[in-house]
Amino acid sequence: MAIGGPSGSKDDDLGLEDSGGFNDINITPLTDIFLVLLIIFMVTSSVIVNSSNGAKAGLKVNLPQGGSADVATQASDLSIAILEDGRLVLGGDVVSADELKKALADAKTQNPDTMVIVQADQGVPHGKVVEVMEMAKGAGLGQLAIGVREGAPK
Repeated sequence: MAIGGPSGSKDDDLGLEDSGGFNDINITPLTDIFLVLLIIFMVTSSVIVNSSNGAKAGLKVNLPQGGSADVATQASDLSIAILEDGRLVLGGDVVSADELKKALADAKTQNPDTMVIVQADQGVPHGKVVEVMEMAKGAGLGQLAIGVREGAPK
């Protein structure tokens, strides 16, 4: 008689025993893995969404403190981050000055009222911020804003 098998099966007739293989698939561990991955995805996506403050940004830039934020961002706004080492970041990607000029010109053709938000790290020289703002003006975008952290300046 086969172990765990019904009596009178073919294996019984041939005198063979069951190999002891799995008759059922246990999906509990698989479900646990999927639930853990779902939780990790939800936490990660909420951190990414909350860090952008409404504008298309995803990098941590040490912004200087300023007064209350009086500029409301819109979906068509263009956020440019300037890192401490002078690299330019647009939409999460490091870009060159020529690529930034092209992106500013494209933004002008799509929406002439696009606001350019410059988020410069606290250690960036003033000249680099002015250079980016001049690129925006040269592309025909006149609405400029400088990103700051809310709070009283130190």
